[in-house]
Amino acid sequence: MRRTLRARICLPALLALTAVGLGSSTAGAADAADTGGNPSPGVAASPAQYSLHTSLERDLGDRTAGSYFDTASGELVVTVIDDEAAEEVRATGARAQLVTRSMAQLRAAMDTLESKAKITGTSWGIDPSTNKVAVEADSSVSPASMAKLRAVAARLGDAVSIKRVAGEFKKEVAGGDAIYGGGYRCSAAFNVSKATTRYFLTAGHCTNSASSWSATSGGPAIGTREGTSFPTNDYGIVRYTDGSQPAGNVNLYNGSHQDITSAADAIVGQSIRKSGSTTKLTSGTVTAVNVTVNYGDGPVYNLVRTTACSAGGDSGGAHFSGSTALGIHSGSAGCTGTNGSALHQPVKEALSAYGVAVY
Repeated sequence: MRRTLRARICLPALLALTAVGLGSSTAGAADAADTGGNPSPGVAASPAQYSLHTSLERDLGDRTAGSYFDTASGELVVTVIDDEAAEEVRATGARAQLVTRSMAQLRAAMDTLESKAKITGTSWGIDPSTNKVAVEADSSVSPASMAKLRAVAARLGDAVSIKRVAGEFKKEVAGGDAIYGGGYRCSAAFNVSKATTRYFLTAGHCTNSASSWSATSGGPAIGTREGTSFPTNDYGIVRYTDGSQPAGNVNLYNGSHQDITSAADAIVGQSIRKSGSTTKLTSGTVTAVNVTVNYGDGPVYNLVRTTACSAGGDSGGAHFSGSTALGIHSGSAGCTGTNGSALHQPVKEALSAYGVAVY
């Protein structure tokens, strides 16, 4: 169920992030090194694993509490609450793990946090690898609010873990192949199409700010907003109006680009890359799904939490793995060294909302 939270959000100049392919060139290798020297932890998910993850979670329903990758073996691990479900999982070739809490119980814990501890500067989501709701509280959360948060969590027992993060949760507006509108700079995430019409996706908190978008500051318009959703969601779509036919790739910031050919939902434990104009190409691991972030101007639901680095101006950029589009950059609590907290809006939800596809 989607609701609205609240979190501390600074809206720096909306700078765009990466991958609209605004005039980008031929796709390069997926293995190109990160320009920022970031490590690439996590598992590189295969198309078959994405498909199995989706089908098992659909078929098992509330008999699973989610899936994750074992980063040591690369196996897809599916949590289950009974032996019958475990047998169904093993029959597919995936590994089953019996857990004590179902998805419904974890969602009930998040419902309690939302109703009793909706505090600006907090976020929570499901970590299937621990069978818990993983809560983060940024540096803006006061001692009194922390005490309230801990008291609510205590009533939920060991179903909830709490971690302090050093920065503050912010929408980050900046990008790779920058786009400009309404006095802001953002990034385009992915080029998409419907029949012969071309569009690009970006963050909804970007498209909320302007209807006309340019590729250069003060330059001619290249596109017009056709949809926007923020808060609750964080995605928007812009239709190209300049007659261009941009490539469907992402800037790797080393002179090459990554072609994007499919879209999937991210899996906890997998490796991802984020492309943005401020922090360029960074990488990390998915750590939680179904994440609620309480931004200062409204909550956003069903995000994905990662360890990728990002900064102001990366909003709207691309989160991807190889040729697979995963998400649209929303925000983070900052980055320490190579350890970040980048959040993304799952791209499949935006594709479905607007009836478009990556290409």
